[in-house]
Amino acid sequence: METQSNAFLGTEKVSRLMRKFALPCVISLLVGALYNIVDQIYIANASYLGSYGNAANTVVFPLTVIALAIATMLGDGCCAFVSLSLGAQNQQDAHKGVGTAIVALIASSLVLTAIYLIFLEPIVTMFGARVNEETFRLSKEYFFYIALGVPFYMFGQALNPIIRSDGSPRFAMITLLSGAILNCILDPIFIYTLHWGMMGAAVATVIGQIVSAVLALIYLFRMKAVRLCRNSFRVKGRLLRRMLGLGLTSFLSQISIVLSMAAVLNMVKKYGAMDAIFGQEQYAQIPTAVLGIVMKFFQIIMSVSIGLAAGCIPVVGYNMGAERRDRVGNLLRLLTWAEAIVGLVATVIFECFPRQLIGIFGAAEESVHYTNFAIRCIRIFLAMTTLSCINKGAFIFLQAMGKAGLSTALSMLREIVCGVGLPLLLPLFWGLDGIIYFMPLSDIITGVAALYVIISLCRRFKAPAAQSA
Repeated sequence: METQSNAFLGTEKVSRLMRKFALPCVISLLVGALYNIVDQIYIANASYLGSYGNAANTVVFPLTVIALAIATMLGDGCCAFVSLSLGAQNQQDAHKGVGTAIVALIASSLVLTAIYLIFLEPIVTMFGARVNEETFRLSKEYFFYIALGVPFYMFGQALNPIIRSDGSPRFAMITLLSGAILNCILDPIFIYTLHWGMMGAAVATVIGQIVSAVLALIYLFRMKAVRLCRNSFRVKGRLLRRMLGLGLTSFLSQISIVLSMAAVLNMVKKYGAMDAIFGQEQYAQIPTAVLGIVMKFFQIIMSVSIGLAAGCIPVVGYNMGAERRDRVGNLLRLLTWAEAIVGLVATVIFECFPRQLIGIFGAAEESVHYTNFAIRCIRIFLAMTTLSCINKGAFIFLQAMGKAGLSTALSMLREIVCGVGLPLLLPLFWGLDGIIYFMPLSDIITGVAALYVIISLCRRFKAPAAQSA
């Protein structure tokens, strides 16, 4: 099929295109987030797992994000590259880019799975599993089965943006939604009825991921704007380097979560042991469990934020390739307002209803220390969610424009300098409280830089349009 099948990206109203592409993308990412969150909800409410199982889930979560980081780097990078290629009417690079990304994806997923299985115990120890013996045991059990599903998880996640770039955002949503619904059905059966514990939660997740991967594979050979053939799957180093550059911001935004959580979980283990309450054996897992839950709330909002921005990638890429910078500027302004509204609504919920939110994760079965610490964490940790949303939207939009350097610089500031540096620095002065305050402080610092970039770009895009008029 000819590339003209995507020509509507350069003519249709940008607000309509944003709704068409962003909504399925938001739903897709929310569904992806639900895999781990649903597991944690069921685990938290199982009397024989409780906060120990919650802590184990928190330990394994950043390890699934490593797989997601590689998948999104290849998937989002390929999505941006294909969109730019189609906008420039370059069909050859488009289909070869898709094939190259898929080969790289399969190879990297198999290598990561092997690493996880060979070094299982040292890896979970690195992420704070040894707060006590029960948490360590449950972490190993959960991680083993999750590691087996990594190739399927990565394939489904990476193909999702590629399917969107082909002009099928709804099918991309369906691939993830089908697996997540199956996971929600199997979790209570495996955990409550069969009493499979952490293994049951992991197996339910992996089965859902397999379903999503199979659906994505079926679509792969029915693409509309890009026709794949045997020659497509011959790896082209030039194309791979270009896609990795375009996807680097997506990688950093995910991998930084891993680095940040590694820093946070290790500081929690260290300074929690010095706390009068959490230094006790029976309460030692509480800070780890609670911070994991708070991170899940943050992940839900970030799924919406990233979905809004990632849904714009095909539109931005096509219009940049077609030299329609006025449309790109309009889309940037629209996206920034949408991100701000999402963040504001989320902040109001976090500040007003923390007790109800933590109640979803089995607070009624835990000690008062669990509930009190959780309420405090939610209110402080998530206080600057509005800036988090704007920041994330700016990073991804710049990536879609092909400005990988600027996008990476902003992402590094937020995710590495602030996201890793502050959790290591602040506890030296304020102990366990320092870990809670690092998130809002990081968002304030990065928000200033991101807003400056957004305003500068809007002015730059507006100037040529005014001269043309």
